[in-house]
Amino acid sequence: MSLQDYHYEMSHCHRCSYCKFIPYQLMKSHRFAYGCPSIALRNFHAYSAGGRVIMSHAIVTGRLTEITETMEDVVFECSMCGACQTKCRTYNYNLNPMEVMQELRTHCVERGNIKPEHAMMIENLKKEDNVFGEPKGRRGQWAQGLDVKDINTEKADVFFHAGCRISYDEEFWPVARAAIKIMRKAGADVGIAGKDEACCGGRAYQMGFKTRLTDYADDFIGRVKASGARTVVVMCSDCNGAFKHHYARAGKKLEHVEILHISEYLQRLVREGRVAFKRTVPMKITYHDPCNLGRMGEPGIPWQGEYRRLEPHIFAPVPEKPMYIGLQGCYEPPREILKAIPGIELIEMERNRINSWCCGAGAGALEAYEDFAAFSAAERIDEARSTGAEALVTACPWCERNFKDTLKKTGQAMGVYDIMELVDLAMGGE
Repeated sequence: MSLQDYHYEMSHCHRCSYCKFIPYQLMKSHRFAYGCPSIALRNFHAYSAGGRVIMSHAIVTGRLTEITETMEDVVFECSMCGACQTKCRTYNYNLNPMEVMQELRTHCVERGNIKPEHAMMIENLKKEDNVFGEPKGRRGQWAQGLDVKDINTEKADVFFHAGCRISYDEEFWPVARAAIKIMRKAGADVGIAGKDEACCGGRAYQMGFKTRLTDYADDFIGRVKASGARTVVVMCSDCNGAFKHHYARAGKKLEHVEILHISEYLQRLVREGRVAFKRTVPMKITYHDPCNLGRMGEPGIPWQGEYRRLEPHIFAPVPEKPMYIGLQGCYEPPREILKAIPGIELIEMERNRINSWCCGAGAGALEAYEDFAAFSAAERIDEARSTGAEALVTACPWCERNFKDTLKKTGQAMGVYDIMELVDLAMGGE
């Protein structure tokens, strides 16, 4: 679909501004009432989902023919976290602001309105199959010495996908190594693609480069099929969102293959008694829901239809579009694991699960708008500190990296952990 295909969505926006806040009935304080980081930072309607829908409508009706640099900032200073979509669906009639904003980005890219930082990331993808431009040959170095199967030459039941951030950020290598060790100890037949692993393409897609997603989807699906794996386990929430949501929406789906985030797989191992926690971890924590694991990790369903005139003044999609609210995302598995660790006290932040606040690192926002990403991360850290927790735990390396970098910049002190670190600690570091 193109931007023009969403005229119905644009014309039915009520300009109600619900996309800016968490649902009023769930607000516990004025301090943490916002749901959209863009509008919270800029406090100008153009930076909300509703404002971007207005811009899109002006484009398709011919009232806006030139996209200025300021307009580019309105379009791209957004982490595509999906908070607006869940709020719009709560109060409106199956509108899809995220789809409109996605097509708006694609429209800008096709016109040549591309942020230099995003252009560099795409060039990096073309050259090295990762957004950092790191040598492709280094991708599997995190697994050196593990004696894990090479999925390219050996069959395995479980295909482990580390993702770009974990593969090239050495601080996260112990997390991935711990995951492999725990899975193998539990009896899992696991393999990795190593240096032949490639980006999921999700970040490029969210920046407006749609074809990159399908290219990487075809590569990934082909590799999984060749491996014979029946389960794919991912470490990165971005990969989780791409594999489960974006690929499916693009008509790229793995048949008879289960895709699980590491927290979902660990939940299964714990329930089956294949993982046991031996060590007490006395720690008061709060958990951050990554957007692409939660609301944007809801399994996607491709829609094929058209907008028809049902009444003289009523147009509607036929057949009805799938209703994406975010309720089918991965929320309980990480919490169940954390609660099972002896000594852990889990305290929820005001904005959690479907209404979680974004860390600010997604969709190219971290690279092109560092101040925006830092603002969003600092806001979440403040919310975490307000609970009285001593540590902030998440299940996404992008979130963890942005939190740690922001804490370093601001001189604040708070523990930040990947959930796998606590699992490994509770198992005795085995």
